[in-house]
Amino acid sequence: MNDQDAVRRAREAFAGTFGGEPEGIWAAPGRVNVIGEHTDYNDGYVLPVALPHTTRAAVARRTDGRVALASLQGDGEVVELAVDDLAPGRPDGWAGYPAGVVDGLRDRLAGGVSVLVDSEVPVGAGLSSSAALTCSVALALSDLVAPELTRSDLVELARRSENEFVGAPTGILDQSASLLCTAGHALFLDTRDRRTEQVPLDLAAAGLELLVVDTGTAHTHADGGYGDRRRECEAAAAALGVPALRDVPDVAALAALDDDVLLRRARHIVTENARVLEVLGIVRGGGDARDVGPVLTAGHESLRDDFQISTDLLDAVVESALAAGAHGARMVGGGFGGSAIALVDTDRVDAVAAAVTERFGREGAAPPRTFVAVPSAGARRLA
Repeated sequence: MNDQDAVRRAREAFAGTFGGEPEGIWAAPGRVNVIGEHTDYNDGYVLPVALPHTTRAAVARRTDGRVALASLQGDGEVVELAVDDLAPGRPDGWAGYPAGVVDGLRDRLAGGVSVLVDSEVPVGAGLSSSAALTCSVALALSDLVAPELTRSDLVELARRSENEFVGAPTGILDQSASLLCTAGHALFLDTRDRRTEQVPLDLAAAGLELLVVDTGTAHTHADGGYGDRRRECEAAAAALGVPALRDVPDVAALAALDDDVLLRRARHIVTENARVLEVLGIVRGGGDARDVGPVLTAGHESLRDDFQISTDLLDAVVESALAAGAHGARMVGGGFGGSAIALVDTDRVDAVAAAVTERFGREGAAPPRTFVAVPSAGARRLA
């Protein structure tokens, strides 16, 4: 959907739901992470791109002290409560994400606010639909009541909404990608010092595409598996006597870990940070982008074997994509479902997608959704 159509749809829906005009409409994208999975909460490196798929938020302030939240992807009901009644878990479900952002600015929003959201970011696909939601609302509220907030401030506001209000123990990868990415670039982010670099990424010019495959198996960061991995990483860092696994210099230094689970988790983080820097060197240095492929595949093997968060369908995507000629492939996102990516020659995209779909049929699974990821713009005001 183009921006003009998105604005018209959001305006009409807001008027139909709340009986008035929004003060503006803001959009924030989902993301796909080229490399750097689960490194963000370990003070490590990440390399995401923003997707063209966005969540739009139509927003207007109120004067009755209430928060009203509606979604065109929901059941049509408006979630409404007093600003003073906002608290972790209240409201729950999808409404908790924008409510957490409102709560973070409640001193500026005593009169309340109405929010209508409309999204084309697949939910549960590992493409940061929750960050697109929180970041679209965060940018909207910043423009309306807190214009002094920087993009970095908004990353923190959106992260706190997910971590403290909803209970999803994410790092800052998703929110940073949604708010800081620029079109045509990957975002290199050092999550410890928040240093960023916009790295040009024109795969099409090299005759390549980044194919995204949504397995249709939903995952959620608020479930236990993601939190377990974070706790295991923290335990491994404590056992090694370092502030975070970012501080482990190499795999050899992991010999001090006598717990096999902690060793596996730490080994993934240490090697994944090295893979981010390897891909960055290829892309930044103007090398052959096809050389990124084997690094992606190595990342998948680490997520599958050491971090143990892949699934049979995610493995099937990687195996069938490679067999059909992809240069590399890996699962993306928090794991336990969601999506995978494959680095593919432009003239092989359809063949690889067909091979993956055929494999899903043999596995008895519904056909996956596939699309090409185009590095796109971060959060912005549409109207």
